[in-house]
Amino acid sequence: NACPMVPFNFFFFFFFFFYLPGRIFKKFFNSLIQFQFYIMAHRKYEAPRHGSLGFLPKKRCRRGKGKIKSFPKDFEKQTCHLTASIGFKAGMTHVVRTVDKFGSKLHGKDVVEAVTVIETPPLQIVGFVGYIKTPKGLRSFRTVWSSITFPDEFKRNFYKNWYKSKKKAFRKKQKTETEGDGFSIIENQKTKFQIKKFCPIIRCIAFSKISKTGLKQKKAPVLEIQINGGTTEQKNKFYRKNFSKRSFYFRYIPITRNY
Repeated sequence: NACPMVPFNFFFFFFFFFYLPGRIFKKFFNSLIQFQFYIMAHRKYEAPRHGSLGFLPKKRCRRGKGKIKSFPKDFEKQTCHLTASIGFKAGMTHVVRTVDKFGSKLHGKDVVEAVTVIETPPLQIVGFVGYIKTPKGLRSFRTVWSSITFPDEFKRNFYKNWYKSKKKAFRKKQKTETEGDGFSIIENQKTKFQIKKFCPIIRCIAFSKISKTGLKQKKAPVLEIQINGGTTEQKNKFYRKNFSKRSFYFRYIPITRNY
């Protein structure tokens, strides 16, 4: 009866006292060698960083509408024009373009790149601000508002709770509507002369017609857009020519140059 158990007992004896300790010692020795090599190597080889440091900090922005920190340089030789617009991201797609970069390996070849589609609804101008230059920087000198009836999407910016408010913004100003060019009586002849004489920088107050888009947002973003090109008198003629039209909208389609 003991003979059949001899191979079985020998197997367990060999496994627990020779094979298993050998495997454990081998793993321990290999891990020790790897640990020695690991502490000797540099982190840039073991765990290189991912992405560019130029996009830090990677966190959610405080405001959805961007802030224009500087406008393009103004040249009198250019014609009068607006320097900015308001757009909304509509989606993304891809384009196939030919690389025109001399010296690159991709020069003359077609590449596929991701592009963003931006929807730019019309801009409606509701006022202008004249700035004067001081030793401490620019200072707003005079503000001119239009006498037309402002839409609700613009007046929502002046209330925290639109439904509970009385919606009386700009009501007194609209009662003082003058005849002719559509300006309020607040802008008298003296103010017109002062803006033309002292304000080299003129910026228009415009809002985007967000109701033209398919977005659920009802509050239109408001932005100050600088008018560049021409002299101060030409700038006054530019905004007066377009401002006198009650239903006039600016529409700019931004494109990428050299493509």
